[in-house]
Amino acid sequence: EEEEEEEEEEGKKSKRGGGKKKQQLFDEEEEDDSESDVDLDDDEFIGGEDSDDSESESSEPESEDEEDELLPIERKSRKMDAEKAKKTSESRLEQLQVNVRDEETYQLPSSSSSESSDEGDDDDDDDDDDERRKKSTSSTKGIPDLTSIQQRIQEVVRVLADFKNRRAPDRSRNDYLERLTSDLATYYGYNHFLIRYFIDTFSVPETMELLEANETQRPVTLRTNTLKIRRRDLAAQLINRGVNLDPIGKWSKVGLLVYDSRVPIGATPEYMAGMYMLQSASSFLPCMALSPQEGERVLDVAAAPGGKTTYLAALMRNTGIIFANEFQKKRLNSLVANLQRMGCTNSVVCNYDGRQLPKVLGYVDRVLLDAPCSGTGVIAKDSSVKVSKSTEDIAKCAHLQKELLVAAVDCCDANSKSGGYVVYSTCSVTVEENEQVVDYILKKRDVKIVSTGLEFGRKGFTSYRGKTFHPSVSECRRFYPHVHNMDGFFVCKLQKMSNRTTSIITTTTSMASNNSSKNTRVEKKIASSSDEEEGDIEEEEEEENKMKKKMMMIKKMMMKK
Repeated sequence: EEEEEEEEEEGKKSKRGGGKKKQQLFDEEEEDDSESDVDLDDDEFIGGEDSDDSESESSEPESEDEEDELLPIERKSRKMDAEKAKKTSESRLEQLQVNVRDEETYQLPSSSSSESSDEGDDDDDDDDDDERRKKSTSSTKGIPDLTSIQQRIQEVVRVLADFKNRRAPDRSRNDYLERLTSDLATYYGYNHFLIRYFIDTFSVPETMELLEANETQRPVTLRTNTLKIRRRDLAAQLINRGVNLDPIGKWSKVGLLVYDSRVPIGATPEYMAGMYMLQSASSFLPCMALSPQEGERVLDVAAAPGGKTTYLAALMRNTGIIFANEFQKKRLNSLVANLQRMGCTNSVVCNYDGRQLPKVLGYVDRVLLDAPCSGTGVIAKDSSVKVSKSTEDIAKCAHLQKELLVAAVDCCDANSKSGGYVVYSTCSVTVEENEQVVDYILKKRDVKIVSTGLEFGRKGFTSYRGKTFHPSVSECRRFYPHVHNMDGFFVCKLQKMSNRTTSIITTTTSMASNNSSKNTRVEKKIASSSDEEEGDIEEEEEEENKMKKKMMMIKKMMMKK
């Protein structure tokens, strides 16, 4: 019995000791858990990657046991949650860095430092690396580092957006614009003149959008020839041939937008039969603005290759007469071929200088002038415009456009019952070739600007860099690649008020000058007549005085006798 009692007491002691050990173990586990929680909170606040490591280490034994009991779907969901938490922590860190960067001012690099960064010269400590770098830089010398240029462009644009707070104190706005101009010219392959012209004409963000839009091709569009087929039937036939297309938009009833095609879109039987014409969407607009009526006499001053001329013939339903003029003889072949293929029987092709047409043709009802221009609106088609255009080129184009527009207005008949309209259009975005030319014709001829009838497009500029134009210039319409997803274009519709070769403004000024000259002449006459009258009175008084003197002398002689 005593031995049994001793064994029971030893068992109780061992249980108490085990309980104390278990209590100590639980206390230690709680302390470890609390420490790990504190570490986790600190790591999450810092936003580093150690939090994820500590979480994974602490949860490894538990997760292994739990993962054995979980379904595959639950395991995947837990992995996705962990990845999501990691991404959120990284995004928080990036956001903090961005916020800190936004508050800082951007120091504009000097020309020497920018050139060195463009060439990719970085300082290394090892001699081997220096030799390798010298070899690489000698082989790649002159090649700009586009990634560093792109980063600098983004920084400068960010500074210009909030220039007051982010500028460097020793830098002016012109310094940032010059740096941005040179970087954009290098990055996109333009000359400095064209980039600076875009920045002066548009805002900096819009210039960036325009340059990006010029790097991508415009979508392929075609125009249905309503002289031979309806758009619905043409779309069905092309879809059967593997062409993916849609209507171009609500603004056009004949246009189709081609996404892709399994056959060459310019060599289908429908194309050969003249059922459609490959034509840019912006080329529809001048013809729609002119809106010729059946039976009219219409002049197309610069007709080749015939896209607009054939559209005019379709709008007129092959009635009336279209004079399709083209100055360059080498382009007449394409013009004649397209007219024959599209079935235009009311067209007469002629080869004259557009400035001499008033002497040759006389009066017509409507005139379309798609003038030759610098092509700054179709850079996506012709990339040579990026480096080939200058101030002199734009000035030459503007001078030729003014002469052609004067001739086009002189060809239009103001007394036409249904016409009397002239449409002027260019594929340029420069003001010198668009608004300035229209403002010139308003002063030279008796015309006014009317609405184009187009449902979309931006208004024309009424002022530009200190120059103010007539308020009605806002009726013109501008189209841009980055806004309307079509070539850059300008359209203006003029109505001729009379066949006078001088405008109302010039006639009023001349009349005012004539009236003033007449008034001065009358005043001179009055003044001269008044002077003459005064002279006559003085002479008469002198003669009377002489007569009196003679009479006095005679009386004296008589008295003496």
